[in-house]
Amino acid sequence: MKIIVRQSYLDRIEKYLGKDIIIVLTGQRRIGKSFLLKMVSEIKAKEFNNNIIYIDKEKKDFDFMKTYTDLNAYIDEHYRHGKTNYILVDEIQEIESFERTIRSYRTEPDAEVIVTGSNATMLSRELSSIIGGRYKEIYIQSLSYKEFLQFHNLQDSDDSLAKYIQFGGLPGLLRVGLDEDEAVEYQKDVYNTVLLKDVILRNKIRNVPFLENLVYFLADNVGKLISATSISKYMRSQGANIAPGTIIDYTKYLEDAYIIHKVNRYDIQGKRLFESNDKFYFEDNGIRNALVSGTREGDIEKVIENIVYQHLKQMGYEVTVGQLQVGEIDFVCTKKAGTKWLYVQVSYLIADEATRQREFGNLRAINDNYPKYVISMTPLLTQNDDNGITHIHLRRFLMADKLE
Repeated sequence: MKIIVRQSYLDRIEKYLGKDIIIVLTGQRRIGKSFLLKMVSEIKAKEFNNNIIYIDKEKKDFDFMKTYTDLNAYIDEHYRHGKTNYILVDEIQEIESFERTIRSYRTEPDAEVIVTGSNATMLSRELSSIIGGRYKEIYIQSLSYKEFLQFHNLQDSDDSLAKYIQFGGLPGLLRVGLDEDEAVEYQKDVYNTVLLKDVILRNKIRNVPFLENLVYFLADNVGKLISATSISKYMRSQGANIAPGTIIDYTKYLEDAYIIHKVNRYDIQGKRLFESNDKFYFEDNGIRNALVSGTREGDIEKVIENIVYQHLKQMGYEVTVGQLQVGEIDFVCTKKAGTKWLYVQVSYLIADEATRQREFGNLRAINDNYPKYVISMTPLLTQNDDNGITHIHLRRFLMADKLE
């Protein structure tokens, strides 16, 4: 099988090598972290003075490695003084008290440490408490649209975009192919693995049926304003009496496993975050579609919103949902500690004047000079300007590396 290199991530990893920093690759399982770690291993193994120590906790060969003492013993056995030792550990959260090993080898002058993990809270808590700011987290996302085209040998076209909207960006689809039945089966297998290993077992979930119903509810309501109280009321109407506190806990577990992302609301005029009613987006749009039996005509606006959100994150933006007195701004995006701002509205089609007034009018109500964009799938649109508001086709947006 042809090897597809995600060069942008390899470049980011290389940037932090040799700087006394632990590199942590985070993200959902089956999103490509292990492959990147193997690529680093293969690249560095070609250099004469390097020694590779590779540990894959998803392989049975490393089932014996339960705690940091097992990890220490294995590393010590394979360590070569006088060489640069690349200590590469895949799914390190499976090793108890792993942070003790990380702290020890970080200070070695001839060691580089790169690890992967699939639990956001645990990794940040353990590493920040032990080594403070001496680590760099690199968040690995599902395939961007450009990567999807490369992986599946497709040209940028409306048909390719439709495939991306439907199937999402799991790298493993390269092996499975884009046959709908086989793709959905694979996506559900990935989802079930992540849910079992990183949510149910790790957090000792007892009410598994409710957890599954919660995920389906979030998938069916992607991009809508939701609160724990509103979910609790809905579940009660379905015969399940679940307290809002439990819902908050469960959604946090799903966030920690990178299945979903919670996006807070931001008061644009008051310059503050709201404390209730957030939106949720899925890490992989294909998994979301598989859970709700594919895309539906009524879903397309929110599906596109999910894709735009993920691409804004790939561009490096911090993203919130904007709130104005006159209405909502889909995304408020910031970079460089809040010194760069832009606003994004997402629409399926700008087909009539009422839709245009809604999407463009909300942006015009923002009284500042930061860039403003409307992203849609309006036919024949390339890019145009409407009194300072840029209207750009979804395909063109997804092919861009930045919006400035």
